[in-house]
Amino acid sequence: MGVMSGRELVVLGTASQAPTRHRNHNGYLLRWDGDGFLFDPGEGTQRQLLLAGVASSAISRICLTHFHGDHCLGVPGVIQRLSLDRVAHPVYAHFPASGRPYFDRLRHASVFHDVVDLREEPITRDGAVAATGKWTLEARRLDHPVEAFGYRLVEPDGRRMLPDQLARHGVTGPDVGRLQHDGLLEVGGRTVRLDEVSAPRPGQRFAFVMDTRMSDAVHALAEGVDLLVIESTFLNEDAALAREYGHLTARQAATVAETCGVRRLVLTHFSQRYTDATKFRDEAGAVYGGEVVVAQDLMRIPVPGRAVA
Repeated sequence: MGVMSGRELVVLGTASQAPTRHRNHNGYLLRWDGDGFLFDPGEGTQRQLLLAGVASSAISRICLTHFHGDHCLGVPGVIQRLSLDRVAHPVYAHFPASGRPYFDRLRHASVFHDVVDLREEPITRDGAVAATGKWTLEARRLDHPVEAFGYRLVEPDGRRMLPDQLARHGVTGPDVGRLQHDGLLEVGGRTVRLDEVSAPRPGQRFAFVMDTRMSDAVHALAEGVDLLVIESTFLNEDAALAREYGHLTARQAATVAETCGVRRLVLTHFSQRYTDATKFRDEAGAVYGGEVVVAQDLMRIPVPGRAVA
């Protein structure tokens, strides 16, 4: 995977509460064209970015699901690094509003020359938290002992131009753009409609679901996504523990992916109690027919290419 994909997940850490020799605390950077969404940076994220070959300037948004330490203790280092590197663009921070006192402490955890343009956008309810013309970032409340939100990134549906049909209808050059904009175009005395020379192009979707019990929100976040990153802290043999602590099992995560038509499933946030990662793949593969990735630190996982309708 030497080629830099325009849309890919860079996995920075995959452990749950305690890091291990082989797994750093959580951390995930979603590269989405020109944007970089840094999800749940735990301790050590700054160094993991270095090992992954990702510059701090790649980060445009920091998205926290909740304020347990393995999901946020990397925030001070990341923010101070953004400042040290004099990252010129604004960086937005999304987090549960109820955790604002924690965010304030993380934001100002130690002495540094603070020049970063950090714009805090706390989340108070389900729905869109940010939108550009190119995507909408949504959040939904999860079921965890502390307030937690999952995230969903949605690209609007568009249309794919069909070169043979454009040629057949005599639409060339700047007229292609006009037809896309207006939906209709006069060519040689007849009207060409956009739907005659194009096909629907479903927007791509990504979801990030961390610490939670099974809930309707988990399904709403995962519905029809191309890439689902989801916690599978426990194996099914420890389902009672998962429920008690507000987590999912690999089987539950995979069931969500199967039910919701997910194209690529990324399991992560593994309890230190397990040493054999293949058990997570086997358990998920038994209920989910798509591609299962058992996340490892420093993996790069492309968002699947567009499914051509």
